[in-house]
Amino acid sequence: MIHPSPAASRTSVVGLLLAACLGTAPTVTAAAAPTASRSGAGLDRYHDQHLRWGTCAKSPDDTMGRDLDKAGVQCADVVVPLDYADPRGRTLTVAISRLKATDTRHRIGSILLNNGGPGGTALESPPEFRTWMKKTGPRYDIIGFDPRFVGRSTPLDCGWSVGTSFFSAGLSRAVFERQVALQKGLASKCHATNSSVLPHINTRNTARDMDVIRGALGEKKISYFGYSYGSYLGTVYTQMFPGRTDRMVLDGAIDPRKFSPRLLQESVGENERALAEWATWAAARHETYGLGRTRTEVLATIDHVIKASAHGPLTVGTAPATFQLDDSQVPFLLFAGVDSDTDTSRAALGEQVAVLARAAAGQPTRLSPRFAETLRFAMTGERSPTASVQSAIVCGDGVAPRDPEVYWRDIERSRAAYPRFGALVNNIGPCAFWDRPREEPTQVKHDAKVLIVSATGDPRTTHKGAVALHGLLPSSKLITLEGANRHAIYGLYENACIDSKVNHHLATGKLPAHDQVCPK
Repeated sequence: MIHPSPAASRTSVVGLLLAACLGTAPTVTAAAAPTASRSGAGLDRYHDQHLRWGTCAKSPDDTMGRDLDKAGVQCADVVVPLDYADPRGRTLTVAISRLKATDTRHRIGSILLNNGGPGGTALESPPEFRTWMKKTGPRYDIIGFDPRFVGRSTPLDCGWSVGTSFFSAGLSRAVFERQVALQKGLASKCHATNSSVLPHINTRNTARDMDVIRGALGEKKISYFGYSYGSYLGTVYTQMFPGRTDRMVLDGAIDPRKFSPRLLQESVGENERALAEWATWAAARHETYGLGRTRTEVLATIDHVIKASAHGPLTVGTAPATFQLDDSQVPFLLFAGVDSDTDTSRAALGEQVAVLARAAAGQPTRLSPRFAETLRFAMTGERSPTASVQSAIVCGDGVAPRDPEVYWRDIERSRAAYPRFGALVNNIGPCAFWDRPREEPTQVKHDAKVLIVSATGDPRTTHKGAVALHGLLPSSKLITLEGANRHAIYGLYENACIDSKVNHHLATGKLPAHDQVCPK
């Protein structure tokens, strides 16, 4: 799976029980039929629904909602069917936000945002995007949305005790066996608590929800910006609803043929290289982090930390906020820390590895607020809803091997070439114990005029995946950021070349005449 991009780091706290949300269907108010085309029989009432726009703050202590209200953003709930094969059955709500166009004379239309994940929120994103879009921003209604079962939409929570299912198999068979038991238990919890809705959590249904949003907004066509997993979602939408998009940008793009529960196997080399390049950066700052004076020494420190955590869990932090980290968890922290090569991100990883190195030496440690938050995210149930829906989407989209021995063989084969991340990306996950998806994966059969953005060293969604998607969509154009180890670029990486080319496309609707390369 792909973890949320930096644009999707904020997560709403959902307090409603799923059963309560599904038990009573919200009323769909009749309205004059928009000119938007329908997506199937029985769906008119969803496409024609009247959206009740109002404040975004749900309570006095809803900081995100208050910030959106201050920025002039309005929020609404869109009603969608749980099962598109039974549109008169149970319903869900999908939370959306809107920052209306202020340059109404030159209004282009609506642009829908997805921040990846899967399971990332985008309700909070319109003000940020308007800033990045510069002069073009006021010409759009900028629409954020939390996909089905994400954030403020009808929620999903399997009640997990961890905030991610993405752990390493560690250095021994015993750790792998514990992982098999853990992942089986996570899947069992989801089935026990949410079995009635799990079959309907997948990318194709989210794409169907997007088309309902388009219709409810009264748009014949809708523009779209998707990061990371959002690029896959956008690709699926173009195939399920050809001709219904205006301008589309896919940043950190995925080869749709590779999207599966084991997608990150594709990026293991990029992650090892990104860690090695970070080690060079850290070596030049030995006086700050104390990890070694050369790349080789820093990587040796990392290997020592992993081995020490295999001999006995490392204790980090001070009471009452202490955490025990073993060799299934340390590689995850390293992986999470190499998604960007900015100095800020590299410094954060430097601080974390320095803490781990002190813990491996038996020394007391203190955690920065950022590191403590990362550990709470991964090691406690605080983010159980995020982890639950992320796994549900990935498992609902593709089949994973059932036999644990398949994973173990892949882990063992990968250790020599990929000593830090091979056992992570090849490890077993909850999808090995999930029910088979109800729908087959989407096949790319329709061309689409999209702008694809990719960095050559992207450690999450590889550049070769972006090139492959470009090949599947002959009318697309590819903008490459050369020499950057960065996942999710537009607006976040502050690269003027990338930002200006994306904004030109959003302003004019024109793709570049040729593929283009931007320097780092």
